[in-house]
Amino acid sequence: MELAMIGLGRMGANMAERLVRGGHTVRGYDPGDAARQQAEARGIVPHATLQNAVSALPSPRVVWLMVPAGQVVDDTLAQLRPLLSAGDIVIDGGNSNYKDSQRRAGELADAGIRYVDCGTSGGVWGLAEGYSLMIGGDAEAVATLRPVFATLAPTPETGWGHVGPSGAGHFAKMIHNGIEYGMMQAFAEGFAILKKKEAMDFDLGALAEIWRHGSVVRSWLLDLTADALKKNPDMAGIAPFVSDSGEGRWTVAEAIDLDVSAPVITMSLLERLRSREHDSYADKLLSAMRNEFGGHAVKTQD
Repeated sequence: MELAMIGLGRMGANMAERLVRGGHTVRGYDPGDAARQQAEARGIVPHATLQNAVSALPSPRVVWLMVPAGQVVDDTLAQLRPLLSAGDIVIDGGNSNYKDSQRRAGELADAGIRYVDCGTSGGVWGLAEGYSLMIGGDAEAVATLRPVFATLAPTPETGWGHVGPSGAGHFAKMIHNGIEYGMMQAFAEGFAILKKKEAMDFDLGALAEIWRHGSVVRSWLLDLTADALKKNPDMAGIAPFVSDSGEGRWTVAEAIDLDVSAPVITMSLLERLRSREHDSYADKLLSAMRNEFGGHAVKTQD
């Protein structure tokens, strides 16, 4: 199959290269000259403009977006829409909010353009290991794209699937990432406790390696954690600042809207926010309260 990959950052370029390796023709566009040059070296056919990339495709056209979620997607679609025709397919493989995906699908449907939302997991390992793909949208469009999804997935039959109507793919990916927040937080807290037990002198990397085989908590995330602990057991040079890309927030908001209790995911999100408070007013106030009611000592700040 021939398609255009719009956005040749690390993830987009890796996905495009995996498709090329699988025998597909991938035309790529990115506003950055360096990104296009690097893509060409990986077997991707670069184009200097979005219009050139799309016009070079056979009909019906297939365009895969790997651009940042939010306004960038809308801006890209605004440029794409005049270049597309009824029957063409647009895939959003980024981490868009599912409500935005539902809206975009409806807007493009008015022009006969089919919009597929594809939640994509696999990170930097996807090129070699394959991607987990959660796909929402029109069943006929998804069936047309089967060769693409089968190539990107770990195997043609596993790791991908059509999970529901428009928005379902990005909804599933949102919940996937919320679960990921909780799992990461649990590992981080557990290893922090182990490290604090100095009398035991645990080798955290070695312990993680033991857990990787036969343990109930064995997982790919544990594999990656073990690698990180071997490389840098003291986490030297890493600031205690944890970012989030939005999906955890959306998951918590959705849980509230649906009256679903999700304390683990919620607290893991709050811990990420807390990690950014280098000078926490709340912690200072808590210390002051303890001093007021119990006369507990207050540690002064330099």
